[in-house]
Amino acid sequence: MKLPNRRLPLTALRSFEAAARLLSFKDAATELCVSPTTISNQIRQLEQDWGCQLFVRKTRAVVLTDAGRSLARVVSRAFDDIRAEVESHISTPRRTVTLAVGPIFGSRWLIPRLGRFRQQHPDIELVLHHSPRITNEAAMVTQIAVDWGIGNWSGLDARKLMEISYSPVVSPALIDQMGGLTTPADLARFPIIHQQDRSEWAAWLALVDLPDPGFAEETVITDSNVVLQAVKDGLGVALGVFPLVASEIESGALVQPFSQMLRPSRAFHLLTRSGAALSPEARKTCDWLINEASQSPH
Repeated sequence: MKLPNRRLPLTALRSFEAAARLLSFKDAATELCVSPTTISNQIRQLEQDWGCQLFVRKTRAVVLTDAGRSLARVVSRAFDDIRAEVESHISTPRRTVTLAVGPIFGSRWLIPRLGRFRQQHPDIELVLHHSPRITNEAAMVTQIAVDWGIGNWSGLDARKLMEISYSPVVSPALIDQMGGLTTPADLARFPIIHQQDRSEWAAWLALVDLPDPGFAEETVITDSNVVLQAVKDGLGVALGVFPLVASEIESGALVQPFSQMLRPSRAFHLLTRSGAALSPEARKTCDWLINEASQSPH
């Protein structure tokens, strides 16, 4: 049954989108130039009208419920689409393109190149979103995205952007502390850091024909940038993502003790919605990303 218009209050949905994105009623109010009470009242009215809780209110923060996260993805994507459509029909000096990236791709590959993007496309305002792993079209809330996978995203077109390789990396200080690292078997004495799960380390150990060495200490960290910082701080050995950590190897901040490189089946892909018409600015951004990736060392 079609919902009547009164059940789709656009002003309240705009308030919800800002609060969900910022996880703060106060920050959403500042962005929209209204009071925090206004934001709170509008969201409470949405919850009452729809009979579901969108946020869990805590003392100093708000957290999205499952229903809130689901609605936030749809509403954010809808407002991006509306913005892009409006901008395609009006004359403005700068057009917005929204791009979602993961932490290590964003910080290690994209950010160092943003100056070049701005020089080449001064008419495009690139809005970056920190993106969790995208599983399908419903999880993508931006016009374009870069994500990690084998290329099969439901409802999305995927173009391979950049391949990577894995090899252990470690700080020189930890090598000195632990008494040297000359063969893969020596890893058994070292603290090991896994990202997400243990699958990549298992694959690398198989590559060097080393059965499970029984690591003395293991830590699992989900954020790739936190993994890299932990390695720099001498907390363990992790699989470095090449070429994204090449600068640390060249500077001597990290050491790559072994030459064996694991080349996974997954890669970074450029994602767009299947069948969706991209704005000229979004197409230019995609072309720029593809061109930059083609010139990156692999």
